[in-house]
Amino acid sequence: MDSPSLILVEDDETFARTLQRSFERRGYRVRTAASPAELDALLEAETPDRAVVDLKLGTASGLPCVARIHAHDPSTLIVVLTGYASIGTAVEAIKLGASHYLVKPSNTDDIEAAFGKSEGDPDAPLTARATSIKTHEWEMINETLAATGFNISETARRLGMHRRTLARKLDKPPVK
Repeated sequence: MDSPSLILVEDDETFARTLQRSFERRGYRVRTAASPAELDALLEAETPDRAVVDLKLGTASGLPCVARIHAHDPSTLIVVLTGYASIGTAVEAIKLGASHYLVKPSNTDDIEAAFGKSEGDPDAPLTARATSIKTHEWEMINETLAATGFNISETARRLGMHRRTLARKLDKPPVK
């Protein structure tokens, strides 16, 4: 049997190289793309079995990459990785064709496990804890960011806050 092929769409060169080596040690044929344009070139050359897409590629969103991969071949298993998790972007990623959505830091084991979970889990536990106001704010910011194509100025305008205030909030890690 052929080795499974994987396209890794990640703009952090060090993280991409680390993940690439880790997957190659597990027998995958890995190609990397740091931008949507590089992804398009890779998709012209091959159809991957699996893909890992970073949600935030510099100032661009990784969501269009998810849509491109899914449109190219709906059977490709796609996992979205993000350091900017929100309910809104998770929902959009799944609607666009991702099979799973993981929050960074995630490792190769986490990603492989996500590839194996292409079906939903009806027994997933419900959390008893209500969402905090800070978490709700973080999710609202990220949902609006995704809706504006990661345009900071437009996001700030839609949220009714100063651009610098928004930038300061985005520099802080998400509240758990």
